Formats: sequence, C-alpha cells, structure tokens
Amino acid sequence: MIYGKIIVVKPYPVPAQETYNETKVSNSRFIAALNTAHTVEEAKNFIARIRNQYPQATHHVPAFLIGYGDSIIAHCSDDGEPSGTSGKPILSVIQGSGLGDAVLVVTRFFGGTKLGTGGLVRAYSEAARKVIENTPRAIKTPTVLLKLIIPYSLFEITASLIRQFSGTIEQKLFETQVTLWIRLEREKNQVFSSALAERTAGNLNQEVIRYEDVLILIK
Repeated sequence: MIYGKIIVVKPYPVPAQETYNETKVSNSRFIAALNTAHTVEEAKNFIARIRNQYPQATHHVPAFLIGYGDSIIAHCSDDGEPSGTSGKPILSVIQGSGLGDAVLVVTRFFGGTKLGTGGLVRAYSEAARKVIENTPRAIKTPTVLLKLIIPYSLFEITASLIRQFSGTIEQKLFETQVTLWIRLEREKNQVFSSALAERTAGNLNQEVIRYEDVLILIK
C-alpha cells in the first residue's frame, strides 16, 4: 500500500465517465473498469461494486489515485495474485497516464493456463492501458462562486474584468444596484479581487458563496 496526502487546487485531467474494456490472454479474461473517484470512499465504493458485479471472478485487482501530481493518496492491492504482479503495474499505468482522481479495477477470470509473473505483469498492465486509452477525459477545475453588488456605472468595467480573467457570469439581478454571481478558477480569485478593487476604487460588495470543483469535458 502507498499512502500520502497534500491538498491541490490546480486544474487536472480525470476520467470523464465510467469505462470498461476486456482483453484475453491464454484463455483468461481480464475486464478493466475505470471511473472517477474524488475521495477514498468513492474509490472503495466503486471497487466493492465491481466485486459484486462479477462475483464468480478469480481476482479483482484494484488501484486508485486520489488527487494529482505530488498531492495524492494512492493505493493498490494484488488481491491474491503473486506479490507485485498486478496491483503495482496497474497503479504505475494510472500514474503514467496523466490522470488524477482515478480508480481502476481489473477483474480476472482464470482460463486454466498459468501466465507466470512476467505474463501477469504484462496482462494487467495491458488491461489497464487499454481501458485508459478508451476513456474520455475531463478537466477537474477548482472554482469559486462569488457574489458581487456594484453600481450600474461600474457594470461594464466589472464585466470586462470578468472576461479578462476567463470568468463566467452565472446570474444577474438588476435592482437599485447590479448583483452578479460569477464563477472563477480558484487560483485566479485573489488576483481578480485585487484588480477589481483597484478598477472600482473599492466601490463594491463582494462575497464568497462557495468553493466547488467543475468537470469540463475535453473534446
């Protein structure tokens, strides 16, 4: 097992959907299932679901990577296969794929022919690679939703600055003043807020509504 955790806030690629792929090696079937998991609990729930989905299988070899880069929680298990022949190779494939927040289970139905340690490493690695190749990706982007209350005279200046920082206006309310709900990448928030205060001479009311992660599909 491999464990370690640091919080990360930069955008990174994740699996966009649950994906399956089957390969065969010497009569053994290897069914690889890949999904997004933002927490260890989500990863464990997916692994349990795959076990229940294929109750007659010989092995269910899991690996997951929560977070991205140096800021991760990582785990793998051989699930009864010879030590080092399945879990670690799968985890290595995930780490080499560039994905974060990914859980992968390779289910094996033994076909009667022993593959040896080298054969098992190749078979599990190939199963993991194939399912990752067939999975669309999304970018997990940490964002902040802000509420701004501004005079009408500052609306165009504020809207221009929002566009400059690649933000989006999600809702507008025009009353005695203008109320905007805007979404920004979290890492841009501090610089945006400073620029906005400077451009408007502090003549606004700004409130953080919530922080949340948004998945943007890569086309």
